[in-house]
Amino acid sequence: MRRPMVAGNWKMHGTRASVAELIEGVRRQALPVDVEVAVFPSCLHVAQVVEGLSGLPVMVGGQDCAVEASQGALTGEVAASQLRDAGCALVLVGHSERRLLLAESDEWVVRKFAAAQSCGLVPVLCVGETLAQREAGETLEVVGRQLAAVIDACGVAAFGRAVVAYEPVWAIGSGLTASPDQAQEVHAAIRAQLAAADAEVAQGVRILYGGSVKAVNAAELFGMPDIDGGLVGGASLNADEFGAICRAAGS
Repeated sequence: MRRPMVAGNWKMHGTRASVAELIEGVRRQALPVDVEVAVFPSCLHVAQVVEGLSGLPVMVGGQDCAVEASQGALTGEVAASQLRDAGCALVLVGHSERRLLLAESDEWVVRKFAAAQSCGLVPVLCVGETLAQREAGETLEVVGRQLAAVIDACGVAAFGRAVVAYEPVWAIGSGLTASPDQAQEVHAAIRAQLAAADAEVAQGVRILYGGSVKAVNAAELFGMPDIDGGLVGGASLNADEFGAICRAAGS
């Protein structure tokens, strides 16, 4: 039985004051014990969040890591080893905003995935298609290629220590959401692709849905057989909304 997971990606939001308020809001939530909860603050606020959520069953992750696992001469980047040292347990890799806006290639994402695992972090591999790709009927091809890049380079066994997040690019921050059936189709395809290499790994890996997840649609999405929770963007900046989504995953 896969334990559901809800992860809040705070993206490039927050000041010390607003993050302190959000921490207090999260601390007030009744979080379900059968759901794994994580938040991904900006790198500047990781230490504040790790300290502020101490004692709660909430993991903290980084939003990105460098392709090099160890410290070195790479100005402006943050190594996976540094995230681990700061108290992070996970890290996002391959988020669509980085793939599209910063031109991160599949090869770059693979290197970050490997760097994260080498330092004991759990990579959350983000995959997904643009609106143009969906309208062209290329969704499963695009997602399959992004997933295959990691399988080919790191081996399918690596997904025993990873999470996958399907995030249709057209649904991120747009207010649009893939229907439960649309999302389930892609999640099932991801699991089938993994199962073709290792059925046991495929059965155990958690696949999250990301794309305008809110409290009002969370329960229906999470009710699909291959959707194991959510990677939540804007809604995670509201502690009450985020708490409601977490509870929906546990219902």
